[in-house]
Amino acid sequence: MKIVLTEQESEQYFFDAMCNGLNELAYYDLELDYNENEFSSTKHKLGVASPGIMVCYEDILMEMLREGKSLWIVDVNEDERFPITLQLVHERVQETPHMHLMDSINERGDATTADCILQTVIYGEVIYG
Repeated sequence: MKIVLTEQESEQYFFDAMCNGLNELAYYDLELDYNENEFSSTKHKLGVASPGIMVCYEDILMEMLREGKSLWIVDVNEDERFPITLQLVHERVQETPHMHLMDSINERGDATTADCILQTVIYGEVIYG
């Protein structure tokens, strides 16, 4: 069976995964990297566009992707960098193992669900646990 998601759905499930599991990447010695100037610029734009509304870290990261910017996952042990782009989010979220993707779709996701979605976007598959 193949699950086909819209771009908007892929973005939502990826956003949820970042909120619930981004910190978990440290267990695999992975770090998130991005251009600090781009982050600051995007944060400022979101703040101006939504005065009085709290903008969270993941909102800024997601908006950076929508603006065509890249995020990077750095494997500190292997000295490798893996890009995260909006195109990869659109292509790969739907490739998440069905059990975990359905948990996200049915709003039953947890840290494992988030971890599997993030790994699928980063690597194209789940490689850690």
